[in-house]
Amino acid sequence: MYAPERQRLIAARARVDGRVDVADLAQELQVTPETIRRDLTQLERAGVLRRVHGGAIPIERLTFERGLEARRVSMTAEKERIARAALAELPERGTVLLDAGTTTAALADILPGDRDLVVVTNSLPIASRLVATPGLTTMLLGGRVRGATLASVDIWALRVLSEIHVDVAFMATNGVTPELGLTTPDIAEAAVKSAMVSAAARVVLLADHTKVGAAYFARFAEMDDVEVILTDSGLDERLARDLEAAGPKVVRA
Repeated sequence: MYAPERQRLIAARARVDGRVDVADLAQELQVTPETIRRDLTQLERAGVLRRVHGGAIPIERLTFERGLEARRVSMTAEKERIARAALAELPERGTVLLDAGTTTAALADILPGDRDLVVVTNSLPIASRLVATPGLTTMLLGGRVRGATLASVDIWALRVLSEIHVDVAFMATNGVTPELGLTTPDIAEAAVKSAMVSAAARVVLLADHTKVGAAYFARFAEMDDVEVILTDSGLDERLARDLEAAGPKVVRA
């Protein structure tokens, strides 16, 4: 197979699967990993793909953001396992922050009501779930509400976050790579997420394995900002080691 044919196949595969992996492509196409890396470099220069750790993603994914309902019904079993693992990171008493996201919403569903916890969130769906849990004090950040995520953003949310301190922030992300850290498509949402990270003594990232290796437009945290990454067993061991080498502990639920 000539290089142009191989590169067309790689580009098509990336658009269908959402990403491509160097090792898998090398095995499938019976070429060396170095050949695949050269192909990915050529496709990146052509504006077709963006190189990420271990592979590449289609350029469209840098700005595309799925709606809340589409994300809510995706990877549900994995998100539930991640949420259960996150219970071990809860303090017995104190203040926690839940970022807007479907995996953090799964944690909100199972938060125990027998602890003296104040829960701060910028997510309307999460706040509505928490108020039904006895024993929890729920605080909702104000601001403009984004339709895509039902999360409050902009100056009102940022002002409050600059004035508070929480024991642990449970964060969500659209993408995470060892090189770029945590990324999301929207600048306003990234600003609020960054302020959440700054407000927390500890940061725990809840992210299923499909988020690993993806990169989006706006970066809101470095890898060394995160203490623990809670993901699922679908994450490749090699990728888990690469994440841990960048700083955080990785738990595969």
